[in-house]
Parts: sequence; C-alpha cells; structure tokens
Amino acid sequence: MHMLSEALSQFFSYGGVVLYLIFFLAVVLWALLIERLWYYMKEYPKHKEETIRIWDAQADKESWEAHRVRDYLLSRLGQRFSVTLPLIKIGIALCPLFGLLGTVTGMIEVFDVMAVLGTTDARAMASGVSKATVPTMAGMFIAIVSLLAVARFESRIKAESQHMAARLTR
Repeated sequence: MHMLSEALSQFFSYGGVVLYLIFFLAVVLWALLIERLWYYMKEYPKHKEETIRIWDAQADKESWEAHRVRDYLLSRLGQRFSVTLPLIKIGIALCPLFGLLGTVTGMIEVFDVMAVLGTTDARAMASGVSKATVPTMAGMFIAIVSLLAVARFESRIKAESQHMAARLTR
C-alpha cells in the first residue's frame, strides 16, 4: 500500500496541478457511471415492471390515446435510464481540454526555465516537459475509457428501448 501511495504521489508530481483536476474529474465521471450501472442493475427492473404493469392494465391498446400513453411510458423509462448521460458526456469533453491545459502550463514552465537559465539544457526542462505530457495522456485516457463506457450504456438503452417498444404493443 505504501508503494502505491508513493507511485501515485510521484505520478501527480510529474503531472503538476492540472493532473489533480483531471483526477477529480475522473472520480466524478466514474461515480456517475457506477451510479448508472447501479440503476441498470437494481432500479431499472422495477421501473420496467411498473411500466409493463401500467400498460397491461390498459383496456384500450389500439386508439390514438393509447399510443400516446405508450409513447409516454417508453419516453419516461428511457429518460430515467439516461438521466445523467449528458452530464457524463460533458465531463468526457472536459478531460482532453484539461489535458491541453496541462500541456500549456507545462510548456510555460519549459519556456520559463529557458528564459531564466538562458539555455536548452534538457535536464532543466524535463520537469516542464513532463508536466506538459502527463496531463495530456491522462486526460485522453480518462476520456477514451469513459467514452467506451457511455457507448456501452447507450447501446444498452437502445436495445432496452426496442425490447420495451415491442413488449408494449401486445
């Protein structure tokens, strides 16, 4: 455990302050993604059964009004499923931007070293270069992994919507 904390501390020191922002954003993103997974596994089946029960209790399933009720039930179920996905997508879009912010701050540090020392000494610039590349890599990694998770959720939502649309026509 001690080695892990040392490794993380060193990683954060390589990435600079911006890496803490990216880490915070990653924690928020994954908390929201885990909440959606929890909803899908625990709450969605209850909402799905409630929707089916409401539809099955309808005597009329053919009229225009019945189709509007069906549309409402399907829409409400889909909305409950995807309620936080827009917020997650905003977080995903911010990850590369925070990485770019890290690139800019790292390059400013490199130029600052060059201005103070008046040299292009690679050892003197290494810290700035590290602070320019590590946040970019971390931001892109978090964005890609989160984007894959959201794509999985969206495909699940689409499949469930098609299943429920077929189920509510009986």
